[in-house]
Amino acid sequence: MEKITKSPKTKETKTKAAPKTKAVTKKETGLTVEVFDVSGKVVGRIKLSKEVFGAVPNKSLMSQAVRVYLANQRLGNASAKTRGEVRGGGRKPWRQKGTGRARAGSIRSPLWRGGGVVHGPQRRDFSLELPKKMKQKALVSALSDKVKEGGLVILNDINFKEPKTKEAALMLKNLNVSAKSLVTLPEFGEKETKALRNLKEIRLLKTADLNTYEVLNTKKLLITKSGVEAIEKLLGA
Repeated sequence: MEKITKSPKTKETKTKAAPKTKAVTKKETGLTVEVFDVSGKVVGRIKLSKEVFGAVPNKSLMSQAVRVYLANQRLGNASAKTRGEVRGGGRKPWRQKGTGRARAGSIRSPLWRGGGVVHGPQRRDFSLELPKKMKQKALVSALSDKVKEGGLVILNDINFKEPKTKEAALMLKNLNVSAKSLVTLPEFGEKETKALRNLKEIRLLKTADLNTYEVLNTKKLLITKSGVEAIEKLLGA
């Protein structure tokens, strides 16, 4: 009889299941902050662009932008006349010898009253230039630094019933803003201008004119929602 030989059992190879891939979600790029009304109540929240309001402040660039801005504010009009520019003095006041007086060639000598000035200031141009991209990055750094310090106050809108200073003062009191502050809007209406311009610690500036120096030179920066949109559009966010 033929022997029946059992075939050796083959080990079943288990195939490992492919690891589950996690759904990749894009990280939300934005900062969420509260929005107030003129009475100081929270009326909502707004998402700020991290590219504009959440960047790492570049102190060196901000310092450079401030230096350029302040230099460009200088008129450089200081000018003093030399003895050659002062009117008169062409005649020798007295003869060279025989009077007993000291020698004199002109009454406009710097030694005389009414004479010219030695090494006096002359008109000069103090203006400096900074590339556009560096200006924008410096402003982004200043805005981000203001957010980091808690100095940014966003308003839903600025609407005053009357163009009176007491209306603006009440708004600042409700918002707990007492220090030097900057209010920036895309456009200032007549009511807003008249109500805010007489307050000592308040400075008004259009959003298009916003710069690094003005942002850093204030404790609080007040912007409306429309102002935030204008700034983000201006800085290419």
